[in-house]
Parts: sequence; C-alpha cells; structure tokens
Amino acid sequence: MDFEHARFNMVEQQIRPWDVANPDVCRLLMAARRERYVPLSMRALAFADIEVPLPCGQTMLKPIIEGRILQAIGTKRGRTTLEIGTGSGYFASLLASFSERVYTVEIEPELAQLARNNFACNEIANVTVEEGDGAQGWFAQAPYDLIVVSGGLPELPGALLAQLSPGGRLFAFVGEAPAMKACFVVRKNEKQLQNHELFETLAPMLRHTPYMCEFPL
Repeated sequence: MDFEHARFNMVEQQIRPWDVANPDVCRLLMAARRERYVPLSMRALAFADIEVPLPCGQTMLKPIIEGRILQAIGTKRGRTTLEIGTGSGYFASLLASFSERVYTVEIEPELAQLARNNFACNEIANVTVEEGDGAQGWFAQAPYDLIVVSGGLPELPGALLAQLSPGGRLFAFVGEAPAMKACFVVRKNEKQLQNHELFETLAPMLRHTPYMCEFPL
C-alpha cells in the first residue's frame, strides 16, 4: 500500500474540508506515521474515515476528529501535557511533537503496553504511559498546560479542571449520546474558566465517568 499517497488524501480530502485550516496542524498530520499505530490486520484502513478497532473493544478516533482537536488546541509548545485514554498511542505521539513531556493515562493494561511498545519502536522518548483510571485526571504530575480527554464525559469534573495551569487549555467530549459536544476550555486565572463549544459529535464514554462539576463554566 502507498501510505504516503493515502496520508496525503487523508489530509486533503478528509481533514482540510472539515474546517482544519491551520497549516502547522496539516503539516504535523502529513509527517506523522499513523499506520505504525494501527493493528497490523487493519493497516490498510489506517487513513480511512472510520474509527479503527483496537484491542479491548476500544477504537482510534477518526482522522477528522483528530484534526479538529489539533485545530482547537493549536500546536503551541507547552511544558506538560496530560492525555486521558491512550489507545495505541497515536494521538499522544502527536502531542509529543509540541510538548516537553506528555503523560498519557490508559485504564486497559493491554493497551498501555501496546502504546509503550509503539513509542519505543518510533523512538518517542518524551511520553510516559500511566496505567490507571484517568476519569478524574492524574494528580501526580499536575498542573498541566494542556489536557486532552480522548473519551466522553457526561460533565467536566472539577477535579480535572483544577489540574489546569493558569493559561492552560483542555479539550474534551462532553454530554451523552446523541447530544455530545466537543468542548475547549481555557483557564484564565485561578477562578475563571472560559468554555467554547466547538462541534457536535459522538465519542465512546470513559469508564467510571464522574457526574459532579464543581466549577461553573
């Protein structure tokens, strides 16, 4: 399979038409080797407009969703990034390209090890895979300049929002089917958060999702 041609078509025919105009984002997606994070049996579908199946009943996000997340958060370099929901490690590898250190939390041990193997094979040294439940964030390395939640949450938990640095950014899928929204939150100061609802979509819910939001948005 011609992966380079398929990658070009993914960016030009799927991602750009879905309002992803940031040239840095498009360059990043053109450079990233998505096929290396897809199960071997599914590699021919690495760039298709589908949620590629992973072990443990999980899936990768569609390329267009990955592009929209990057468009929202930007590629401004930051010190510390938290990702909730590692999967195969592909999106963490994108975050690693503009973060000094990425901490990615995965609840499934099999997927956590898969991601570690993928990072080692692709020589990505600035990602740490934490095995556990990240529905409330990951306090051990907080605060974070950027938090990306790859699964759905019924509400944004205050514990997670509290782990944002001043000026920090957070992306999450919030709500329940069929009315989930992609949300982008910026911490303006210790008490003020600014929330932007970007687009409607569906995303698999995180396990053990919390329902209490302690911070008004």
